[in-house]
This record gives sequence, structure tokens and C-alpha cells, in this order.
Amino acid sequence: MTHSSVVIAPPKTSAVASHAPGLVLVAVITASAYGLRQLPFFSALSPMISAIFVGMLFANTVGFSSAANAGIAIAGKRLLRLAVALLGLQLTFGQLAGIGMRGLAYAAAALLLTFFFTIWAGRMLGVDRRLGLLLAAGTSVCGASAIAGANAVTRADDADVSYAVACITLFGTIAMFLYPFMQAILDLGPQSYGLWIGLSVHEVAQVVGAGFQGGEVAGQTAVVAKLARVMMLAPLVIGLAVFVARPASERSSRQAAVQMVPFFIIGFLLLALLNSSGLVPEQVRAPIVSATPVLLTAAMGALGLGTNFTKLRQRGFRPLLLSAIASLFIAVVGLLLVNMAP
Repeated sequence: MTHSSVVIAPPKTSAVASHAPGLVLVAVITASAYGLRQLPFFSALSPMISAIFVGMLFANTVGFSSAANAGIAIAGKRLLRLAVALLGLQLTFGQLAGIGMRGLAYAAAALLLTFFFTIWAGRMLGVDRRLGLLLAAGTSVCGASAIAGANAVTRADDADVSYAVACITLFGTIAMFLYPFMQAILDLGPQSYGLWIGLSVHEVAQVVGAGFQGGEVAGQTAVVAKLARVMMLAPLVIGLAVFVARPASERSSRQAAVQMVPFFIIGFLLLALLNSSGLVPEQVRAPIVSATPVLLTAAMGALGLGTNFTKLRQRGFRPLLLSAIASLFIAVVGLLLVNMAP
């Protein structure tokens, strides 16, 4: 008589249960970032930026269980890509008409010159390639949102993303407070000043803060010029996916085909097109537009939770120096382009 042993497998954890701890933690970080807007200093920062700092602080002081990892990962990757795609509903091609073809050409020139200069300078300084790409995207396009979009295809470490956002926040904030004083020194009119702000300041919130210091005309011009840069996020990310995200030897032909045009960028462009054509009902568009910054804030909080201060310190001083040089470069290029305007 033989005895057979029966092994009873433990019950499988449902997908909801496995992701819940991390998603709840990300939700708490997100709520904290919005709550910080009530404080004097943090009111000048976007919740996206606050969230990554809160997440970093929480992860490196309080810590969390490994059970939260699955939920944090899904928020930092899939949620991030969804949020970047939904940004398309905040843009219309008609908005770009406000600065004309010359303004669009200036925005493209400032973006491309800064992006490739930053990559070159990063190589000269010996900065890690992926971190250099994130700093180049954040400086040349639109700060944290561009870093998020670029990271979706470069797949940099969370610590690299956090470092890049910290640098962009630092120098974008300096620009937000410094540029209004420069308007009188440089003798810039409202439109020229607004165009300069839109071409060279990193975050949308920082553009609004600095632009409207020069008056209503300056503020509106700054926002439209900034929108032109934001619209160029899609072709930049496609370019990253095709040429620099991963060496061809590291990916299969199927992966290469998928990465040539990332799905979330296709979504971004389609939604921008639908929004431009007026086919999206306002009762549908409005809540999505309101929710998109929250989703981006949650994704940034998740990236902050994945950041280790020790790894940040290992990056050293050179990436910070690169960000400073790139910020100065785009400021000078933007000013030169503005002075070329009639």
C-alpha cells in the first residue's frame, strides 16, 4: 500500500490585494503633496515636485514593507504612462497660433539646441548616460513631466529620476524668482519677456509664476510659448525611443518596433488631435484634465518611494553642475532668440 502525499498550495493573492498596500501608500503621499500647497514655500511648487520629495523622505526615514513594492511599481510605470498620454487633452494646435510660426521655430530651436548641448556636456563631465538624458529632457522641454515621459522609454533608475527632478526644481525655482528682476535690466517689453520665459523656464507652474510678474500680456505669451515646448514632448520621446533609449543589440525586433513609437505617445498625439478638433465633450474633458495632474503627482510620489539617498549621493556633484550649465544655456539661447524677433 502506497501513500501519496498531497501538497496544498497556499491561496493565491488577488491582483487587487497584492497592489493595494503600495497604491494606498502612493495615495497618502499624493494627498500629502497637495496638502503642502497650503504652506508658504511649498505653495510655489507643483504637487508633482512636492510628491517626489515626500516620497523620498518617507522611504529613507520611515520606510515601508516589501508588500508595497508591487503597487508602487504599477504607479511609477503604468500610471505614469497613462498620465503623460492624458496630457494631450490639455493642448490644442490652435493654442500654438498665439506665438506664430516664428515663435514655434524659436521654441523648437531652443529645445533642440539645449537637448543636444546637455547630452554633449554630460559626456564631457562624465555624467551617466541615462541621467544625462533625463536632465536634457527636463531642461529643454517641460521639467518633471518631460523627465517622466523620457523615463518611460529610457527606463532609468528611480534614483536618477529623483535626482533629475531635484535639479530641475532647484534651477527652475531660481529662474522663477530671478527672471522678473532681469526684465528691467535687459529692457524687455512684455511680449519679449513672456516669450523668453516660455522658451527657457522649466516647469509650467514656474512659467506662470515668472511670466505674469511682467503683466497679463507677458504671462499669456509665456504660457503659449511654454505650450509649444510641451507639444514637442511627443516627437522628443519618439526620438529617444528610436535612437538613444536602448542599444539595438539589447532589444529584439519586436521590442524595437514597439519602442519606435511608444503607445502612450500615440495616445498623447491622438488626444491632442481630438481636443484640437473639438470632438471631446467638455463634460468628459474637464474631469480628465483635472485628474491628470493628480495621476502625475501619484506617479512622481511612487518614483520618490523608490529612491535611496545613498544612491543619490553616489551620483556626486557632476549631474548638479550639468543641470546648472544646461539651465544657463537655455536662458542665454532663449534671450538670443527673443532679441532676433522683430
